[in-house]
Amino acid sequence: MPTKIPKPEDFINLLPFLHVSLIFPEVPETITAILILFHGLGDSESSFTTLAKNLNLPGVLAISVRGVSPLPPALLGLSDSDTARPTKNFHWGDDLTLSPTGDLDLDPGFSKAEKLVLEKLVRETLIGKCGWETNDILLFGFGQGGSLAVGLSSRLRQGEKVRDITEGSRTTGTEFKGAVSIGGPLPASMTPTLTTREKSQTPILICHGKASESIDEDAMDILKREFADVREVEWRKDGDSMPENRAEMLPIMQFFAERFRGW
Repeated sequence: MPTKIPKPEDFINLLPFLHVSLIFPEVPETITAILILFHGLGDSESSFTTLAKNLNLPGVLAISVRGVSPLPPALLGLSDSDTARPTKNFHWGDDLTLSPTGDLDLDPGFSKAEKLVLEKLVRETLIGKCGWETNDILLFGFGQGGSLAVGLSSRLRQGEKVRDITEGSRTTGTEFKGAVSIGGPLPASMTPTLTTREKSQTPILICHGKASESIDEDAMDILKREFADVREVEWRKDGDSMPENRAEMLPIMQFFAERFRGW
């Protein structure tokens, strides 16, 4: 199927279960790649819509996705009057559970997000309806959204048939163009259980602070065990917040430049 430039109406089938914000380049006909963005726990697609507009990557269609479930009002400490308003705080997990230490579990299960993002957005819409391939698509996520990005990259290596509207069934690719995770480790729930599994060929960039609570030596070892190409950037700051200056953003832009060849 020839590749076609996605249009807003191509994504209507995702509603009401998955909400996306589309950020087109100035000339949509120049699109040669797609960037899908996943916000962090408790945020919404609007913040990464702004990020994509600021990045203004040439020839790239950016798709900022809203988390698949709203955060419970009690977790946000909202009053009764606040809970009557539409929520602006979402997450990617199947559930919100606490670890033995009282912190939110880093792996709440991502089966709902996987079904909606990988099956509906990527395979059914971008591939089946618009003719793109998985290696045209790069994932970017922060925190829990970063875990989803590397988790989807891990799951994709298994491949699956997709229904093409002009050519019938065909097998989809097994790797993305790349994935960037800021402070998000690979969830065990998104790792195939086959003992003879091959490493994922999706190139991965992991960015984190020097005192990260989520990305430690064990987390990096797991990533290197599951992916053939893992790059690590340890920032001078302690935590895993979004890049705050040019030095912190530079490795990400270099990764984009490498993966989005042709800029």
